[in-house]
Amino acid sequence: MKNGIYPYYEIPEIEISRQLVEYGKQSNDDKPFLYTKTGGSITSAEFSDLVKECATYLLSEGLRKANIGLLGENSNEWCLAYFSIINSGNVVVPLDRNLNSEEIVGLLERCECKAVIYSEKDKDLIAKADREKIIFLSLNEMDAYCEKGRNLLKEGDRSYEETIIDKDDLAAIVFTSGTSGTMKGVMLSQKNLMSDAVACCRHVVEHDTQIFLPLHHTFPWAAAMFGIFLCGGTMRFSPNMKRLMKDLKNNHPQNISAVPLMVETLYNGIWNSARKNGQETRLKKAISLSRFLMAFGIDARKKLFKEIHDSFGGKLEVIICGGAPLDEDVERGFYDLGIQVINGYGITECSPVVAVNRPHDFRFGSVGKVLPCNKVKIIDPDKDGIGEVLVKGSNVMKGYYKDPEATAEAFEDEWFRTGDFGKIDKDGFLFITGRKKNLIVLSNGENVSPEEIENKLIKLPYVKEVAVYEEDREIVGEFYLDEDAFSEARKMLENDVDFYNRSVPNYKNIGKIKVRTIPFEKTTTMKIKRYLLKKEKEEESTSS
Repeated sequence: MKNGIYPYYEIPEIEISRQLVEYGKQSNDDKPFLYTKTGGSITSAEFSDLVKECATYLLSEGLRKANIGLLGENSNEWCLAYFSIINSGNVVVPLDRNLNSEEIVGLLERCECKAVIYSEKDKDLIAKADREKIIFLSLNEMDAYCEKGRNLLKEGDRSYEETIIDKDDLAAIVFTSGTSGTMKGVMLSQKNLMSDAVACCRHVVEHDTQIFLPLHHTFPWAAAMFGIFLCGGTMRFSPNMKRLMKDLKNNHPQNISAVPLMVETLYNGIWNSARKNGQETRLKKAISLSRFLMAFGIDARKKLFKEIHDSFGGKLEVIICGGAPLDEDVERGFYDLGIQVINGYGITECSPVVAVNRPHDFRFGSVGKVLPCNKVKIIDPDKDGIGEVLVKGSNVMKGYYKDPEATAEAFEDEWFRTGDFGKIDKDGFLFITGRKKNLIVLSNGENVSPEEIENKLIKLPYVKEVAVYEEDREIVGEFYLDEDAFSEARKMLENDVDFYNRSVPNYKNIGKIKVRTIPFEKTTTMKIKRYLLKKEKEEESTSS
């Protein structure tokens, strides 16, 4: 928004996860860090002790420099297991609970995991894993493991202190969500993770967070889990989106992290509620008044929109967003209401955050300025300055696990090729315009980014989801419509697509409309699995 020089927040250099946990202990000591299901709390100092105890137990089981699978719902126990693994010098392999049993067991075998720590809710997913090769540990037994480690420490066990962890040691193997149908194991070092977390907090200070994104993704690590150690505050977990609004009201967080589809769902919920209660006109007038006052430096948003703020717990200031393109209208809409969406850009291979807006230094539609831990360059830019985004820095991965060919292909010298297209404006703000592998190359030589078209069509009020792709040399728009107004929506769609076609160059026109009766299959970060669309087309071609 405002242009100027804004100094980074003061955050110390952290190179390994033990330093992170220790810093949290020294800085916050007796302050609540986690809350238990019974209403009690765990301080930063107590959590640090639990990590040391559990890590000591893992070492006593012969787990040293071992790959350890971690499977379970968002919980204090998952968080404890995570830090116990990486603080004992072992390597965490977070697993997606939405994968099937065969896929999960396959990943455990592929990574040669020596152990798996799992939730009892997910025990069927690992039932076929080889118990002779893999140690099974339950998240439900974390208290018992900590007690065993505590007793070992009392008896003089010094294995934890004697296990040396280097900043370049492997800390995590994270499998990408697979929108293209392939899953690669991204190897992230201690330094990768910590440098990214420190850089994030130098851009955006946060505290008191509610985490509902699945913890097997790197986004909630950098955006929330690590940040609480560095900035202070409390951390609570929601098992899913359904519980989020209830948890926000009960727990009053200052921030949450979310992917765009979730942010848009929350925003649309505000307006749907206003329409349902006959308050839409009143809300629009309040926004107009707020904008007028803001022009004179008067911020009355919390008073004007108190009911909305109360529905989010009353203290929500920031929504940290990333993972896919965000509708700029939603970003501006939340800002009008007094809740700032801090939009950023990241990729798992970069631990994951590359750039992020700041509370006082932001630009709507952009993903912010590049973090101090990395550099970005745009290669082969077109006339508009748009080209592929390359990243170099301490947050860039060590490579893909046991896949040297894919690793070599992903790098150009020291620069990681993200596969995303973007541009950097004169003020240093990065804009992401699309994904290289999704690019539609037409027979006339024109290149079309499907994301650009999707971002326009998704704004139609009755369109729930949309995917754009090429088929038989023409651009197809495939839609999932509002079920409650399907017949009416289907009638409007053709006219609205025709209006869109008349507003853009001919080569960007939608040539064919398809309507789905079920939502698109998506990853756990709510991205459409585009490779399945290609598979569906191939199956249709075969059947015909």
